[in-house]
Amino acid sequence: MSVYTPSEVVEETGFSLDTLRYYEKIGLLAGIERNSAGQRRFTQQDLGWLNLIRCLRDTGMPIAGMLRFADLVRQGEHTVAERIELLEEHDRRVKEQIANLAERQKYIHHKISYYRSVL
Repeated sequence: MSVYTPSEVVEETGFSLDTLRYYEKIGLLAGIERNSAGQRRFTQQDLGWLNLIRCLRDTGMPIAGMLRFADLVRQGEHTVAERIELLEEHDRRVKEQIANLAERQKYIHHKISYYRSVL
C-alpha cells in the first residue's frame, strides 16, 4: 500500500499543511496514520477523500455540510440515502450558482459589446 507524506499530499491536493491540520482537528479528516516519529502518513484512500472534500469546497459546500457528510460516511452504509439527499441538495445549489453566473456573464458580454461599439 502506498503512503504519502504531508508534503506529497499538499502537492497532490492543493490544500495547505495548515488546512490539512485544521481538517484533522475539526474531524473532517480522520484516522490519519502516523509513523514511529509521529509524522502523518496518508493513504490512497485519504487522497480520495481529500479530492472529494476539494470538490465540495470548490463548489461552495459549507464546512458544516462537509462535516455532516463525513459523519454519515463514518456511520456506515445504512446512511447512503441521506448522503444522496445531502449531495442532491448541494447539486441544486450548484446549479443555481451556475445559472446566476451565466446571467452575470451575459451582462458582461453586453458591456463588452457596448465598449467595442464605441471604439
